[in-house]
Amino acid sequence: MAGVRALGVLSRLTSRKYALFTGNSFRSFSVAPAMLARTHVNYEVKGDVAVIRINDPTSKVNTLSIQMQKEMTEVMSEVWADNAIQSAVLISSKPGCFIAGADINMIQSCNSEEEVTKLSQEGQKMFEQVEKSPKPIVAAINGSCLGEFAIACQYRIATKSKKTVLGTPEVMLGLLPGAGGTQRLPKMVGLPSAFDMMLTGRNIRADKAKKMGLVDQLIDPLGPGLKSPEERTIEYLEEIAVECARGIANKKISLHKPKGTMQKIQDYVMSFEFVRNQIYKTVHGKVMKQSKGLYPAPLKIIECVKTGVEQGPIAGYLAEAQNFGKLARTSESAALIGLYHGQVACKKNRFGAPQKDVKTLAILGAGLMGAGIAQVTVDKGVHTILKDTTEAGLARGQQQRSITSFERDSILSNLTGQLDYSGFEKADMVIEAVFEDIKIKHAVLKEVEAVIGMHYFSPVDKMQLLEIITTDQTSKDTTASAVAVGLKQGKVIIVVGDGPGFYTTRCLAPILAEAIRVLQEGSDPKKLDGLTTSFGFPVGAATLIDEVESMWRLTWLKTSGKPSDRDSGEEMWRCCRLWWTSDSKVELLNSANIRVYIQPTKISRKSGKGCYIYQPGSKRKDLNSGIDDILEKYKLTPNPSVSSDSDVQYRLISRFVNEALLCLQEGILNSPLEGDVGAVFGLGFPPCLGGPFRFVDSFGADNLVAKMKQFEAVYGSPFTPCQLLLDHAKDPSKKFYK
Repeated sequence: MAGVRALGVLSRLTSRKYALFTGNSFRSFSVAPAMLARTHVNYEVKGDVAVIRINDPTSKVNTLSIQMQKEMTEVMSEVWADNAIQSAVLISSKPGCFIAGADINMIQSCNSEEEVTKLSQEGQKMFEQVEKSPKPIVAAINGSCLGEFAIACQYRIATKSKKTVLGTPEVMLGLLPGAGGTQRLPKMVGLPSAFDMMLTGRNIRADKAKKMGLVDQLIDPLGPGLKSPEERTIEYLEEIAVECARGIANKKISLHKPKGTMQKIQDYVMSFEFVRNQIYKTVHGKVMKQSKGLYPAPLKIIECVKTGVEQGPIAGYLAEAQNFGKLARTSESAALIGLYHGQVACKKNRFGAPQKDVKTLAILGAGLMGAGIAQVTVDKGVHTILKDTTEAGLARGQQQRSITSFERDSILSNLTGQLDYSGFEKADMVIEAVFEDIKIKHAVLKEVEAVIGMHYFSPVDKMQLLEIITTDQTSKDTTASAVAVGLKQGKVIIVVGDGPGFYTTRCLAPILAEAIRVLQEGSDPKKLDGLTTSFGFPVGAATLIDEVESMWRLTWLKTSGKPSDRDSGEEMWRCCRLWWTSDSKVELLNSANIRVYIQPTKISRKSGKGCYIYQPGSKRKDLNSGIDDILEKYKLTPNPSVSSDSDVQYRLISRFVNEALLCLQEGILNSPLEGDVGAVFGLGFPPCLGGPFRFVDSFGADNLVAKMKQFEAVYGSPFTPCQLLLDHAKDPSKKFYK
């Protein structure tokens, strides 16, 4: 089953902590003698070089906790005071992580904008001390390096490992680099590159970072030996960094590299104010186009950079701290931080370790979905058997999702394509991804004893969400195994109960039904798309109708026999039926109607004609004139009292949100957190709203009920608030999140 693509910020939300120093004034920090032993930061002196090692014993990654920051401050003070030490190396003892950032709970613990502003200013002061250190500091980077610590060091060496990345991802939390990043980066890599880093929050690979000027030197990682490759690489990196630090201190290595011709030309061009203003204008325009102005952090980043460049560092640092304080108190930041916490929680197996590790995975069906599942499995070291019924199907599967382009033979060796069931008896898990035909699925399920639902979203290698569906009979170990496989595939996982549409597809049906009604009332598809995206959805509602294909709704209609007795089933039924018939009553379509109205039109992107006309290889979307005839035939008269642009937006959003809450009320969902994660990562619910449950908390359940009652008076039961929403509306103290 395929879900809608999540665009923009969704594909860049990753499981990590974000870097920023806290506001504690470490100069006045004192501890009891018994606490003097350091646990997070230690150092040893090699000749005249201090090797400072960071290693958080409480976590798989290094995070800038209060304890680590306190110990780092102590160590740096000792290094600066020791006359025998001429330089220092900062290195992590953890193979895959240099610094993953600070605990964002420290930001959330602040009770006012002023507290957060002070926190930023303390971070700025600390990094300024590092930047102006009388003894050069070399950052030896292997693994993730997020935030501004390494940027403040005088020199950076990084391994060429794929795991080594640098980045300033604060924008992903609705924040900005608040410890001097908006002022340092433009000077280091230039305005265009600095904006790209800070506005996207994307990770920069070491080789690209070297070309940008973010990294000064690269080294190759080492292979296996008496020790593991990771241990050997860290030891080698430390040796190179120590010699480099010594060379800098002895003036044998210059920190001021001569600029090349292109760099000189760029600096000259940037010296003109009108050029810089054009860059600010262009970047601002792109941000507004992509974010619709719904995310304040990118705009504040531009403002801080411009202030520093045009008015000087004092004004720039002040603007950075003040804007950091403002952003941290916004609802957008709270929503994005909530999603971050949700993502972290959904990357853990709350069902425990399975009794048996899945080492061989068999996949039935080499279509788009099956091939995608194979792609995200074989490169994780899991032997994968990909089976199809025909040579042609298997060949298509090996071509789709770039399976033939995997980088190494060692990865391809984990993939076996075949037409029979040989080797299936050795498989630890079998995933059915055959064509959406109920007869085929029934035949498959008869051959498998332990069954659990695994709903991947297309394209599998891009979409982060995996929706696992259980029943009352599903064993805990089966669930634990499915979750373990999903985590190994790099997925963010929600576990839901069984029912029509599960959770994500069930929430999609009402909003699609309402979108179709809006079109029937005379709205232009492009206008409907604009209203949807301006509210924060990455894909417009009309485009969404084309993307998910009306045909899968027809398939549901043909195979289910009758609507579910529950309201959700009726709404899904209405979603199927409404596009093809002239009234809005819930009733079965006879086969004749299906033949007449559905099969000839084939409205979807896949067919090339939906609400829009789609040309292969072209991003241009022209309106499909044929859709006008259908809409005219089944048009509805809009009610002016509920037809404004704002009304349309809230009609769409309220249908989605109400269905999500109904899923929690009925036990389909385990928690509001999983509901928010599933809605955002699977369906493109606006990240700036944090998900349907956080939206209810921030918008107000009473306000949402009032709007739905207004719509209910016109459209009836589709807008009847569920009991859970009514309960929250009656009691303002009830919140989904504390």
